[in-house]
Amino acid sequence: MDVSKAVEQRISTRGFLPDALPLEEVKAWLTTGQRAPSGGNTQPWRVIVVTGEEKNKVIEIAQAKLAANPGGEPTDRPIYPKGLWEPHEARRRRVGEMLYEALEIPREDKAGRLRWFSNNFRFFGAPVAVFLVIDERMGHGQWGHAGMYLQTLALLAEERGWGTCFQECWGILRPTLKEHFGLGPTEMIWCGVAVGKPDPNEKANTLYAERASVDEIAEFRGF
Repeated sequence: MDVSKAVEQRISTRGFLPDALPLEEVKAWLTTGQRAPSGGNTQPWRVIVVTGEEKNKVIEIAQAKLAANPGGEPTDRPIYPKGLWEPHEARRRRVGEMLYEALEIPREDKAGRLRWFSNNFRFFGAPVAVFLVIDERMGHGQWGHAGMYLQTLALLAEERGWGTCFQECWGILRPTLKEHFGLGPTEMIWCGVAVGKPDPNEKANTLYAERASVDEIAEFRGF
């Protein structure tokens, strides 16, 4: 598979087959991913990979915490900035509506939508979950490099026939996850990544999110 094909076909996979991913294959995936761009070769990331009972422990912790407090825990690094502005807010809302249209859950069925959203905290049934850890002392540049690492993992997963879903929603449980994983004093979880073989029968996997046109996002000067 060439890179263009991997980029074109990648989606946020929200339904997975139960097939296990062997440890050696996961290690090979992460080893190749280490070639991701990294300014100054700082490599400002590390990952915690869970499966089986270790993954189930995280799910159980999330269910208990969110049952007690559905809004999650306080964070100074929210998923979106407060008062997200246009056109970004419209794009965010549109992809949400596209997802629930694919799932055939109408707007008025708020309980149904909430039930579906809770699948985030079960990794949508993925056999493997990856948590990206970053040091809070890192600057904006290093956060960008960590994003390049995640994108590299996503494309390498496509090559292997795997799907991925990047889940910043885990940020609402950062203090609990920090304690559970025994992170260092200045370390934090940025996001989770659900990984596995996509379920072709999952309606959510028919969502192919819209993207802005090149003319909307690019200026061409001096051509």
